[in-house]
Amino acid sequence: MRASTTTKRQCLRQIVTGLLLCAATLSSWAAVQRLQILNAAGQPLSNAAVAVFVKGVSATTTGKTVDMGQRNKKFVPPLIVIQTGTAVNFPNFDTVRHHVYSFSPIKPFEIKLYSGRPAAPVVFDKPGTATLGCNIHDSMVGYIHVVDTPYFGITNEQGLLELDLPSGDHRVRIWHPSMTETNPGQEFRATVGNGPVTLQLRN
Repeated sequence: MRASTTTKRQCLRQIVTGLLLCAATLSSWAAVQRLQILNAAGQPLSNAAVAVFVKGVSATTTGKTVDMGQRNKKFVPPLIVIQTGTAVNFPNFDTVRHHVYSFSPIKPFEIKLYSGRPAAPVVFDKPGTATLGCNIHDSMVGYIHVVDTPYFGITNEQGLLELDLPSGDHRVRIWHPSMTETNPGQEFRATVGNGPVTLQLRN
Protein backbone atom coordinates (compact mmCIF):
# COMPACT_ATOMS: atom_id res chain seq x y z
CA MET A 1 0.00 0.00 0.00
CA ARG A 2 2.86 2.35 0.85
CA ALA A 3 4.68 1.40 -2.36
CA SER A 4 1.54 2.22 -4.35
CA THR A 5 1.22 5.59 -2.62
CA THR A 6 4.90 6.35 -3.29
CA THR A 7 4.48 5.44 -6.94
CA LYS A 8 1.46 7.73 -7.23
CA ARG A 9 3.39 10.57 -5.64
CA GLN A 10 6.28 10.04 -8.06
CA CYS A 11 3.89 10.07 -10.99
CA LEU A 12 2.26 13.23 -9.67
CA ARG A 13 5.66 14.92 -9.31
CA GLN A 14 6.54 13.93 -12.90
CA ILE A 15 3.28 15.36 -14.17
CA VAL A 16 3.79 18.61 -12.25
CA THR A 17 7.37 18.86 -13.51
CA GLY A 18 6.18 18.32 -17.07
CA LEU A 19 3.53 21.02 -16.71
CA LEU A 20 6.09 23.45 -15.32
CA LEU A 21 8.42 22.74 -18.24
CA CYS A 22 5.58 23.34 -20.68
CA ALA A 23 4.71 26.59 -18.91
CA ALA A 24 8.34 27.69 -19.09
CA THR A 25 8.43 26.92 -22.80
CA LEU A 26 5.21 28.80 -23.45
CA SER A 27 6.41 31.78 -21.43
CA SER A 28 9.25 32.24 -23.93
CA TRP A 29 6.56 33.13 -26.48
CA ALA A 30 4.96 36.51 -26.10
CA ALA A 31 1.33 37.15 -26.85
CA VAL A 32 0.55 39.12 -29.98
CA GLN A 33 3.20 41.84 -30.12
CA ARG A 34 2.16 45.40 -31.01
CA LEU A 35 4.64 47.51 -32.96
CA GLN A 36 4.24 51.19 -33.77
CA ILE A 37 6.33 52.77 -36.50
CA LEU A 38 6.95 56.52 -36.55
CA ASN A 39 8.50 58.62 -39.28
CA ALA A 40 11.51 60.86 -38.67
CA ALA A 41 9.19 63.64 -37.47
CA GLY A 42 7.65 61.36 -34.85
CA GLN A 43 4.33 60.90 -36.66
CA PRO A 44 2.66 57.48 -37.21
CA LEU A 45 3.86 55.95 -40.47
CA SER A 46 1.23 54.01 -42.40
CA ASN A 47 1.88 51.58 -45.26
CA ALA A 48 5.33 50.65 -43.94
CA ALA A 49 6.69 47.16 -44.53
CA VAL A 50 8.00 45.64 -41.30
CA ALA A 51 10.12 42.47 -41.18
CA VAL A 52 11.34 40.87 -37.94
CA PHE A 53 14.33 38.53 -38.04
CA VAL A 54 14.37 36.06 -35.16
CA LYS A 55 17.68 34.47 -34.20
CA GLY A 56 17.62 30.74 -34.82
CA VAL A 57 14.74 30.89 -37.31
CA SER A 58 16.12 29.95 -40.72
CA ALA A 59 15.35 32.10 -43.74
CA THR A 60 13.39 29.37 -45.52
CA THR A 61 11.33 29.98 -48.65
CA THR A 62 7.61 29.42 -48.91
CA GLY A 63 5.31 28.09 -51.60
CA LYS A 64 2.38 30.39 -50.87
CA THR A 65 0.44 32.31 -53.51
CA VAL A 66 -1.06 35.78 -53.00
CA ASP A 67 -2.92 38.29 -55.20
CA MET A 68 -2.04 41.82 -56.21
CA GLY A 69 -4.90 43.00 -58.37
CA GLN A 70 -5.69 45.97 -60.52
CA ARG A 71 -8.89 47.87 -59.83
CA ASN A 72 -9.90 51.37 -60.98
CA LYS A 73 -6.52 51.62 -62.71
CA LYS A 74 -4.63 51.11 -59.46
CA PHE A 75 -2.68 48.24 -57.95
CA VAL A 76 -4.70 46.78 -55.08
CA PRO A 77 -3.17 46.75 -52.57
CA PRO A 78 -0.45 49.24 -53.61
CA LEU A 79 2.10 47.43 -51.43
CA ILE A 80 2.39 43.79 -50.44
CA VAL A 81 5.03 42.15 -48.27
CA ILE A 82 5.80 38.51 -48.97
CA GLN A 83 8.28 35.85 -47.90
CA THR A 84 10.91 34.70 -50.38
CA GLY A 85 9.52 32.05 -52.71
CA THR A 86 5.96 33.38 -52.75
CA ALA A 87 4.06 33.37 -56.05
CA VAL A 88 2.00 36.45 -56.92
CA ASN A 89 -1.07 36.55 -59.16
CA PHE A 90 -2.05 39.80 -60.87
CA PRO A 91 -5.82 39.58 -61.50
CA ASN A 92 -7.29 42.43 -63.55
CA PHE A 93 -10.70 43.51 -62.22
CA ASP A 94 -10.99 46.46 -64.61
CA THR A 95 -12.89 46.52 -67.90
CA VAL A 96 -9.73 47.76 -69.65
CA ARG A 97 -6.65 45.65 -70.23
CA HIS A 98 -3.39 46.17 -68.34
CA HIS A 99 0.25 45.48 -69.16
CA VAL A 100 2.05 44.81 -65.87
CA TYR A 101 5.83 44.94 -65.72
CA SER A 102 8.84 45.29 -63.41
CA PHE A 103 12.37 46.29 -64.34
CA SER A 104 13.59 45.80 -60.77
CA PRO A 105 16.76 43.68 -60.36
CA ILE A 106 15.16 41.26 -57.88
CA LYS A 107 12.46 40.27 -60.41
CA PRO A 108 12.21 41.69 -63.92
CA PHE A 109 9.08 40.42 -65.66
CA GLU A 110 6.33 41.44 -68.05
CA ILE A 111 2.70 40.37 -68.42
CA LYS A 112 1.52 41.81 -71.72
CA LEU A 113 -1.95 43.22 -72.34
CA TYR A 114 -4.50 41.03 -70.59
CA SER A 115 -7.88 40.89 -68.93
CA GLY A 116 -8.98 38.66 -66.08
CA ARG A 117 -6.34 36.44 -64.45
CA PRO A 118 -2.97 35.68 -66.08
CA ALA A 119 -2.26 32.06 -66.86
CA ALA A 120 0.52 31.72 -64.29
CA PRO A 121 1.69 33.64 -61.20
CA VAL A 122 5.13 35.22 -60.86
CA VAL A 123 7.45 33.69 -58.24
CA PHE A 124 9.57 36.15 -56.25
CA ASP A 125 12.64 34.16 -55.23
CA LYS A 126 15.00 36.94 -54.11
CA PRO A 127 14.68 39.40 -51.19
CA GLY A 128 14.37 43.09 -51.94
CA THR A 129 11.80 45.41 -53.51
CA ALA A 130 10.19 45.27 -56.94
CA THR A 131 8.51 48.36 -58.35
CA LEU A 132 5.56 47.62 -60.63
CA GLY A 133 4.02 49.65 -63.39
CA CYS A 134 1.53 49.40 -66.23
CA ASN A 135 2.73 50.04 -69.77
CA ILE A 136 -0.69 51.48 -70.65
CA HIS A 137 -1.47 53.55 -67.55
CA ASP A 138 1.59 55.49 -66.36
CA SER A 139 -0.06 56.56 -63.10
CA MET A 140 -0.20 52.97 -61.86
CA VAL A 141 2.59 52.17 -59.39
CA GLY A 142 2.83 49.25 -56.99
CA TYR A 143 5.48 47.66 -54.77
CA ILE A 144 6.30 44.10 -53.76
CA HIS A 145 8.66 43.88 -50.80
CA VAL A 146 10.24 40.42 -50.40
CA VAL A 147 11.74 39.35 -47.06
CA ASP A 148 13.74 36.35 -45.80
CA THR A 149 11.63 35.80 -42.67
CA PRO A 150 8.15 34.47 -41.84
CA TYR A 151 7.52 37.44 -39.49
CA PHE A 152 6.31 40.47 -41.46
CA GLY A 153 3.42 42.83 -42.09
CA ILE A 154 2.30 46.33 -43.06
CA THR A 155 1.39 49.17 -40.69
CA ASN A 156 -2.13 50.61 -40.65
CA GLU A 157 -3.20 54.27 -40.69
CA GLN A 158 -2.03 54.67 -37.08
CA GLY A 159 1.38 53.20 -37.88
CA LEU A 160 0.46 50.04 -35.95
CA LEU A 161 1.13 46.39 -36.67
CA GLU A 162 0.55 43.26 -34.61
CA LEU A 163 2.63 40.11 -35.06
CA ASP A 164 2.91 36.78 -33.26
CA LEU A 165 6.55 36.87 -32.14
CA PRO A 166 8.72 34.91 -29.73
CA SER A 167 9.95 37.00 -26.84
CA GLY A 168 13.55 38.19 -26.94
CA ASP A 169 15.86 40.61 -28.71
CA HIS A 170 15.23 40.71 -32.46
CA ARG A 171 16.39 42.58 -35.54
CA VAL A 172 13.66 44.67 -37.19
CA ARG A 173 13.84 46.11 -40.70
CA ILE A 174 11.45 48.81 -41.93
CA TRP A 175 10.91 49.81 -45.56
CA HIS A 176 8.49 52.39 -46.94
CA PRO A 177 7.50 53.32 -50.52
CA SER A 178 9.06 56.76 -49.94
CA MET A 179 12.42 54.96 -49.98
CA THR A 180 13.97 53.79 -53.24
CA GLU A 181 13.74 50.14 -54.23
CA THR A 182 17.52 49.81 -53.87
CA ASN A 183 17.26 50.93 -50.23
CA PRO A 184 16.92 47.77 -48.09
CA GLY A 185 15.28 49.80 -45.31
CA GLN A 186 16.29 50.93 -41.84
CA GLU A 187 17.25 48.38 -39.20
CA PHE A 188 16.66 48.40 -35.44
CA ARG A 189 17.04 46.13 -32.43
CA ALA A 190 13.86 45.56 -30.47
CA THR A 191 13.11 43.63 -27.29
CA VAL A 192 9.84 41.74 -27.62
CA GLY A 193 7.73 40.51 -24.72
CA ASN A 194 7.67 43.53 -22.39
CA GLY A 195 4.80 45.49 -23.90
CA PRO A 196 4.32 47.56 -27.07
CA VAL A 197 7.40 48.52 -29.09
CA THR A 198 7.78 51.91 -30.80
CA LEU A 199 10.41 52.47 -33.50
CA GLN A 200 11.14 55.81 -35.13
CA LEU A 201 12.82 56.14 -38.50
CA ARG A 202 15.99 58.17 -38.81
CA ASN A 203 16.40 60.95 -41.36
